[in-house]
Amino acid sequence: MNSRLLYGLIVGAVILAALLLRLWDPVPVARLRSLAFDTYQQLRPAKFQPQLPVRIVDIDEESLRRLGQWPWPRTLLAELTEQLTEMGAAAIGFDIVFPEEDRMSPANILKSWPDRDEAERLESTLGALPSNDAVFAEAIGQAPVTLGFIGLDAGGGQPVSKAGFAFGGDDPKLFAPHFKGAAASLPILQDAAKGSGSLNWVPEYDHVIRRMPMLATVGDRLYPAFAGELLRIAQGASTYVVKSSGASGEEAFGEKTGIAKIRVGDFEVPTDARGEMWMKFSPANRDRYIPAWALLQGEIGAEAIEGRIILIGTSAAGLLDLRATPLDAAIPGVELHAQAVEQILTGDFLLRPDFAKPAELIYILALGILIAVLIYRAGALLSAGIGIAAIAAVIGFSWYAYESLGWLVDPVYPAIALVATYLAGTLFVFLRTEHERNRVRNAFSHYMAPALVERLAADPSRLKLGGETRDMTLLFSDVRGFTTISEGLDAEELTRLLNELFTPLSEIILEENGIIDKYMGDAVMAFWNAPLDDADHAANAARAALRIAGGMDALNAKWRAAADAKGRPFHPVVIGIGLNTGPCCVGNLGSETRFDYSVIGDNVNIASRLEGQCKTYGVDSVVGESTAELAPDFAYLELDLLKVKGKTEAVRIFTLRGDGAAKADPDFQAHAARHADLLQKYRAKDWDGAEKLCDALAETHPDLAALYGLYKDRIAVFRKSPPPKNWDGTSEAEGK
Repeated sequence: MNSRLLYGLIVGAVILAALLLRLWDPVPVARLRSLAFDTYQQLRPAKFQPQLPVRIVDIDEESLRRLGQWPWPRTLLAELTEQLTEMGAAAIGFDIVFPEEDRMSPANILKSWPDRDEAERLESTLGALPSNDAVFAEAIGQAPVTLGFIGLDAGGGQPVSKAGFAFGGDDPKLFAPHFKGAAASLPILQDAAKGSGSLNWVPEYDHVIRRMPMLATVGDRLYPAFAGELLRIAQGASTYVVKSSGASGEEAFGEKTGIAKIRVGDFEVPTDARGEMWMKFSPANRDRYIPAWALLQGEIGAEAIEGRIILIGTSAAGLLDLRATPLDAAIPGVELHAQAVEQILTGDFLLRPDFAKPAELIYILALGILIAVLIYRAGALLSAGIGIAAIAAVIGFSWYAYESLGWLVDPVYPAIALVATYLAGTLFVFLRTEHERNRVRNAFSHYMAPALVERLAADPSRLKLGGETRDMTLLFSDVRGFTTISEGLDAEELTRLLNELFTPLSEIILEENGIIDKYMGDAVMAFWNAPLDDADHAANAARAALRIAGGMDALNAKWRAAADAKGRPFHPVVIGIGLNTGPCCVGNLGSETRFDYSVIGDNVNIASRLEGQCKTYGVDSVVGESTAELAPDFAYLELDLLKVKGKTEAVRIFTLRGDGAAKADPDFQAHAARHADLLQKYRAKDWDGAEKLCDALAETHPDLAALYGLYKDRIAVFRKSPPPKNWDGTSEAEGK
């Protein structure tokens, strides 16, 4: 499959998965979003405003100690209600449900007496007294009281409805939290109250309260929230106005998207689709609270109550009405309703706009595609910069939206989705790069040593496209008399012989950090110092030449045994090697559709010419002067001053006789001295002296007999036809 198409499919699948996961919105995704919104509230919570007309009459630990354990007689609650009414409370709300008769009513007390005779004597007297519930109901009836109820998923009754509803658009009962029944106060109390509201909150996965329902459905009837009822009673309003999808000004495009706004008197409350108000909490503050005992004992002035919305609840830990918010691990449940009323009064709302989720999805899609394209075209670094900027932008906008507009826009999931896209893209590019590196390794492992392959794969920039000029050492190797050898072999045998020859020869070149340029029939071309720098390229090439020449004895022995086994005449394989060093052009040479990594230049041609002179001088290697100068730690014998075919200037050429150990050998040093004396006499036209040395050296070094015979032949020619007076000993090659 095309690399670009595969990349698009993989990254596209990641982006699509991110979009689908957000649409599904499982708990872990919702939790991350909630944690971000919680963090915003912790960084910039709402401020408590003491001038707001909302106070909590707190049945706290001290009140329980002074006035008795809970539940208190409802006559005491009636006294509390009457006192608040006399002090001018605009609305009074009980964050308490009274579903059963007061067990401390006179008639109920008699039932618990063990002495039945005494109870019978008091029954007529106590029975004539009103019940505590009746007393409490009478106090409620004279006051602007709202009672709360708790919606239940199973069982329960139907609370008395006190408010009317008008709605535009879809029926809000389709969207509001639904309960089958409710735990409500006694009918006598409900009938006396001016308002009735739901005390429920809808729990989230971690039981942290972030939203308060402003509506609830019990059975088939719609009810307001407790906080909304307090506001309605305080304003003297009678009806709630609910705007849902399909109402004027509410775009839903034919979809039942839910509730949008709820109006309570002069106040309009924006909600989510379920009619829940996002809470922007302020830190818990004791200035909201008035101890119940202090109020009942007359220690609170009327100015603390007059015109205010009063909520009656408890902060006593033993009564277990504690809740968690983004700001506090545990606050009294009554404060949730108080803060809901405060938020409506100040208009400092939080809202998760309808467009937030589509906008987040579009952002993920657009930025994900942009990052994916940049990764593929511009690389991971630039796309990382764009990705970081995109993440910073969504976080910055989310914070701005929260602080300035009261919008809740999720910064976390888009950031995670973009990071996932970036990681998927960079992983693909990384794997593709590794694949390309492996291709480089595989391709160059046929031409260069594994260590060099790894270095080149680690830094492919070393392999410069096109050509570059650099100093290099070239090696040409050829089989002498190959035509004669091949005449006695069939194609299969000839192929096997070449393979058996080239395999160890190639291994030697690679082991000495050389690059095999090409095989040409029975010849091999190799070079050093490209594409990687090799400071010892001349020495490495010289070492390879010695090892190649030295390995021929073992190969010839093997081939001789095979020939003898078949009863076939054996022709020894003799290798000629040419070495030369100098500037060359190396790189990817060829056409746009097909090219080879190769080397060209004048010094390449010279190396080839030098290899061709091995036969002339009867040696297995001919080395150029520049190579000998760059690799001085080898044993050389100078061969000649030679003008190779096509050149006008002579080059000093040498033959390799061994490595550093051979150079230090006294026998070689003596030989080299006498050989140098031969050349000096020859170039000085001392034909007699040179000829004597040729005979002597040929006798002591029979492997160089052809070389010294060559000089004797030249001397014989010069005796008949002397060279010109300015002759410096230069010879000219007759062939390539």
